[in-house]
Amino acid sequence: MFRKMVFGAVSLLAMAASAAHAADIKEFRVGILGGENETDRLRNYQCLADHLKSEFGFEKVSLFPAADYDGVIQGLLGGTLDFAELGASGYASVYIKDPKAVTPILTTQQTDGSTGYYSIGLALKTSGITDIKSAKGKKLGYADPDSTSGYLIPLTQIPKDTGVANDTYFASTQFNGGHENNVLAVRDGKVDVAVDDSSGIGDFKNGYTSGTFHKEVSKGAVDPNDFVEVWRSGLIPNGPLVVRTALGDDLTAKLTTFFTALPKKDKACFEGVEGGDFTGYVPVKPDFYNVIVEARKAAIGG
Repeated sequence: MFRKMVFGAVSLLAMAASAAHAADIKEFRVGILGGENETDRLRNYQCLADHLKSEFGFEKVSLFPAADYDGVIQGLLGGTLDFAELGASGYASVYIKDPKAVTPILTTQQTDGSTGYYSIGLALKTSGITDIKSAKGKKLGYADPDSTSGYLIPLTQIPKDTGVANDTYFASTQFNGGHENNVLAVRDGKVDVAVDDSSGIGDFKNGYTSGTFHKEVSKGAVDPNDFVEVWRSGLIPNGPLVVRTALGDDLTAKLTTFFTALPKKDKACFEGVEGGDFTGYVPVKPDFYNVIVEARKAAIGG
């Protein structure tokens, strides 16, 4: 009985210390995944930083646009970042290394009510490529090693359509430094097919309703009339908004409430951060990503 009381007291003290630590946070550090140029990322996230500072009373909200996905992953694992929105494979990477490092709280919901998206293969119409089987012997562009739609899913799913591993089926494969650079690589003829993240719903002429292709079309960087979709994966779980677990349950709950309300409080900010047309955020648990965790373990490890 005494032993239980001692352990119970220790547990309560730990929880209290965690809550106190969260309350003492002066600077809240937000990681932003690579894959889009830094100026655009900082501009789109500035409204979020302003809202967080006002809502929570932080003295400073710092935005850290990493050069690649791994920069955010390592920041969360090392405790130098407090919050980020990850792709499913990026979250799987964190989870495999330390299941308790971050807590997934919410994910985005598409306009059709789903909480998933697709990896799509894009090629130029002038290439003559009409589907993935006509891309045999061509160059395939990946986005980032920690991207779900830009690497993990194409790596494991395209061979189910072709019957051959990608590094054998294609003349070559290469990483192009994120989704934006990958779309631009196919536009510029550096690769023949580029894999990208996409809602896969809405009009192709708009780049669909969300995803990097949508962003590039919206800002006039690419003309959708120049492209054709040549491959599509099955539905992929939308990535999670994650909070560093060490911040404690109280702050995590408050952040969940804050982000849930953001789409209605400031729709323009929400759409800028998410880069497309979503209905809002919905709760998510770690087990939503079990299939991606297992796929990553099997294909590329942590």
